[in-house]
Amino acid sequence: MDNLKNKVAVITGGNSGIGYATAKQLKEQGATVIITGRRKEAIEAAASELGVHAIVADQSRISDIENLVSKVKEDFGQVDILFINAGIAGLGTIEQATETLYDDIMNINLKGAYFTLSRFIPILKDSASVVFLSSNTASMSGAGSSIYSSGKTALNAVMKIAAVELAPRKIRVNSVSPGPTETEVMKKVGLDEATVKSIMDVVVDKIPLKQMGSSEDVAKMVSHLSSDASKFITGADFIMDGGMVLA
Repeated sequence: MDNLKNKVAVITGGNSGIGYATAKQLKEQGATVIITGRRKEAIEAAASELGVHAIVADQSRISDIENLVSKVKEDFGQVDILFINAGIAGLGTIEQATETLYDDIMNINLKGAYFTLSRFIPILKDSASVVFLSSNTASMSGAGSSIYSSGKTALNAVMKIAAVELAPRKIRVNSVSPGPTETEVMKKVGLDEATVKSIMDVVVDKIPLKQMGSSEDVAKMVSHLSSDASKFITGADFIMDGGMVLA
């Protein structure tokens, strides 16, 4: 399949998980793909494995975002597909919340995503596609998730307003909101396989389809939203959680 041939795609946070799977998917469909990440070794290793381009950038730093845009413009010209994927997770009750946790999450998940879009707008092609990675937690009220969930809820509001503002240029802006997805996040925070499995079993029990999502599921949705097959879709949030928000 090469329905994205000659398209230039930028994916923030592309060295693992959903970003990595999406880079693979878009490249397989013919796009020229640029992935970003904070850790030079990790992002360059991922780019080498995927056969895509890598640019080191910390999406929580506006100066890094502006440097990224300049580099992309210089090396690739305009952008057809922008997948704003970089983000981190964190849990804690409102009573226990620390300023550090709040700032860490919001600086990447909301401020970083907001200014990534803001600074990329001048080099987006007319009829480009922008996709935000949101979360089904934006539609839920789970204890301990106030910071993460409110950041994603705000992100969905930004997405809808951006869809209105960019509609005159036929630029479409949407979001994808996965539920529990099989990625390396839990292993990264130091949990062993037995602990991860026990957590997953509890989570899966709350999902009507009784299964976890995969990074590839999300990648396929991003690919769909980036193609002409969705040229009349904008301002929409696609919840991909096996019915979890319904339970």
